[in-house]
Amino acid sequence: MKIYLDGQFYDKENAKISVFDHGLLYGDGVFEGIRFYHGRVFRLEEHIARLFDSAKAICLKIPQDKAAVTAAVLETIRQNALQDGYVRLVVTRGPGDLGLNPALCPKATVFIIASKITLYPDEMYRNGLTVATCATRRIPHGALSPMVKSLNYLNNVLAKIEAQQSGAGEGLMLNEQGYVAECTGDNVFIVKNGAIFTPPISSGALAGITREVVFEIAAELGIAISEPEMTRYDIYTADECFLTGTAAEIIPAVRLDSREIGDGKPGPVTGRLIARFRQLTETTGTAIY
Repeated sequence: MKIYLDGQFYDKENAKISVFDHGLLYGDGVFEGIRFYHGRVFRLEEHIARLFDSAKAICLKIPQDKAAVTAAVLETIRQNALQDGYVRLVVTRGPGDLGLNPALCPKATVFIIASKITLYPDEMYRNGLTVATCATRRIPHGALSPMVKSLNYLNNVLAKIEAQQSGAGEGLMLNEQGYVAECTGDNVFIVKNGAIFTPPISSGALAGITREVVFEIAAELGIAISEPEMTRYDIYTADECFLTGTAAEIIPAVRLDSREIGDGKPGPVTGRLIARFRQLTETTGTAIY
């Protein structure tokens, strides 16, 4: 495996960053997870744009421009001779001292990993996920904007631990007001009376790339979609539920907190969205080779 690190490629064993890097010491940095299918990177431009937006929001200067980062992502995939897989693109504040001051980190560190990923087993796509509500609340906008895809993911990790300890495949996170925000690594949607609903970004959700694709597919299929504030009641009483994320793609959820959602099976609207999403991943994207 070849890893991109600050303009050079290294074998996995030799790709190293400093123990003084503030990405490690303080979670000070941003990242993107990106999928590629059949020799094409899906929604690469959107991912790069979000990376730069996240960096700008935390006053982190990426050493390269968007075109150079895009080229580095594509070359990393080529170096590993992959057609299908997952890219982790990371920008840290870079090495500094043991103090918090980001001004003492002269240059950001950029590294890129291209590999395979399987987030959930195939049977969960066929049969649906079980979800559990987590006691850990989503970080509010006033503390750290959920719009920033930062390296500090401990909030999500703690919620994921809760979900795993309860035997669920994913955890549902609420905001401090008790409204649904998102899952630990995915956006959440419901279907009710043929229409699709998902929490607004203001509730604490990340502006997911796959989330946006669902909006596009819904418009194409003529399915109404909106973003009201949602509570767990809305999910308990929904006809269908599904989660979206770059790694997860679109996956049905059939149970929340021991309650069956709908008839406890993946629903027809979810099925249509998954089918169309897979068509898009097979036919669109930035060519790698």
